[in-house]
Amino acid sequence: MDMRTRKQDRDICDRSILITGGTGSFGKAFVRTVLDHCPRVKRLVVFSRDELKQFEMQQEFPADQYPALRFFLGDVRDAARLSRALEGIDTVVHAAALKQVPAAEYNPFEFIKTNILGAQNVIDACMDRGIKRVVALSTDKAAAPINLYGATKLCSDKLFVAANNFRGDRDLRFSVVRYGNVMGSRGSVIPFFLNKVKSGVLPITDPNMTRFNISLGDGVEMVLWALEHALGGEIFVPKIPSYRITDVAEAVGPGCKHEVVGTRPGEKLHEEMITPSDSPNTVDLGPYFAILAAGPDSVGKYLRERAARPVATDFSYNSGSNPDFLTVEQIRSLIRHHVDPEFMPA
Repeated sequence: MDMRTRKQDRDICDRSILITGGTGSFGKAFVRTVLDHCPRVKRLVVFSRDELKQFEMQQEFPADQYPALRFFLGDVRDAARLSRALEGIDTVVHAAALKQVPAAEYNPFEFIKTNILGAQNVIDACMDRGIKRVVALSTDKAAAPINLYGATKLCSDKLFVAANNFRGDRDLRFSVVRYGNVMGSRGSVIPFFLNKVKSGVLPITDPNMTRFNISLGDGVEMVLWALEHALGGEIFVPKIPSYRITDVAEAVGPGCKHEVVGTRPGEKLHEEMITPSDSPNTVDLGPYFAILAAGPDSVGKYLRERAARPVATDFSYNSGSNPDFLTVEQIRSLIRHHVDPEFMPA
């Protein structure tokens, strides 16, 4: 579907948007999508702490072609700097986070300062600066977390959901978008296998391991959808396919040996985005699920105001039990489309 034909794109063009973590994989894809379909967006601010990445991004998006694009150095840990950056902004996409699971186990309070205290700084600044819409990015690892990174993101999710309780009479909505493995993102399995394939051996953590699969483009689409449709307090989860790690290995290197190396500390066998404990507060919106804030009649109110239906009791959304799995050929096609157009299986 052409994005220019949709209401949300016309709406986005009239917004002043700031994205934290704007030089990361998602941030760059979000900026590119908005500017491709709305080159004269009212204002688009990239807020991040890495001056080199900002410089490189400025070369990709020259100021003479994209006059509404701005780059603002800062860290979400710095509340005063964040508040300054939000002057004149009405929409915030919060993508800044520390994400590496092993690094979190070794440097726990650094992750707490960015992922939890930084999230609260975003919330406070949005309250004070008259922001109208906020969407924060989450992760599958925040569902029943078993590692510190997931625990910090669960806490962040709870902070953004709870912020709707004390927004007062402000025209302000906080919501969260949660999805799993992004195809081809830095540190993910497909680039890792593509790099290893020349050795003839692909390390497999566990032959039974599965993961959800989403493209960066679909992740951006979901955030744009949430900005338009959220009532506030939802954790949105996309309906997406799964893949088996062995099928990814077969897709990339059909002639390679598989070396089983075991799961890493803090790593789950299957991704989980909605737990059975979430099911009483979860509704089906068609392309997405929404986990709602607990409260009297929260589901009933949502069902009345949105075209939604409740999920089954004890429903869960798990990559291992997902009915939709990618085939080897589908994985290869997606690699060509999203990772490497010249990809050929080794």
